[in-house]
Amino acid sequence: MRGEHDDRAGRGGPKPAVRDNAAAHRFEAEVDGKLATAAYRREGDVIVFTHTEVPPELEGHGLGSQLVHAVLAAAREQGLKVVPMCPSVARYMRDHPDTQDLLAPASRAAIEG
Repeated sequence: MRGEHDDRAGRGGPKPAVRDNAAAHRFEAEVDGKLATAAYRREGDVIVFTHTEVPPELEGHGLGSQLVHAVLAAAREQGLKVVPMCPSVARYMRDHPDTQDLLAPASRAAIEG
């Protein structure tokens, strides 16, 4: 289903479906009534990830990684290039070289440590 990604990556924590709430310019994953989000803005064929947020009570279970994995899969599906302004997205892309082909030109510096 377009806009929804059933992500199975992570460390064994909750594995929610991730949906694109385009009206709010963010991807969302709900667990136990709490919402993890990845905010973005679209600039043509580029998606700029500006912020991710995982509720404190859900931290430490891999939910942030699951969310980023799903949003990058969505970007790939839609043929978008990625600008990882959010440190969490940049760190994930640095740690997962298989995602680096998604980087928009001139964005490589964002993942270099």
